[in-house]
Amino acid sequence: MIALDAAVLIALFDANDAHHAAAEDLFATHPTEPMTIGPINAAEVLVRAARENRDQEMSADLRALGIETTPLPDDAATRLARLRAHTRAKMPDCCVLLTAEQTSARIATFDEGLKMAARSLGLGVV
Repeated sequence: MIALDAAVLIALFDANDAHHAAAEDLFATHPTEPMTIGPINAAEVLVRAARENRDQEMSADLRALGIETTPLPDDAATRLARLRAHTRAKMPDCCVLLTAEQTSARIATFDEGLKMAARSLGLGVV
């Protein structure tokens, strides 16, 4: 299982993004591995599409890629607060970390700080 940072999907759908080729490579090298994203990070992906009135289309594109959304657990507030306190990562990054913890997933990100936070928690990084 791979937990996706929003930036990976943003790059995948934007050919002009500096990480576009790396995002395509991630999906090409892991075609059968299940992928998930948390609802807050999924919302990050949908912001630009929402501005353009294409958020429903983008949601369909994510489903077509087989990307599941892992819901926040009932104790999300406490767990996110602890992640933020222990890693000092930004809250959206803590949401990625929480998704990875919930699903025993490795994290896919281009963010070096998020990679370091994941490794400090014993989480794998793709």
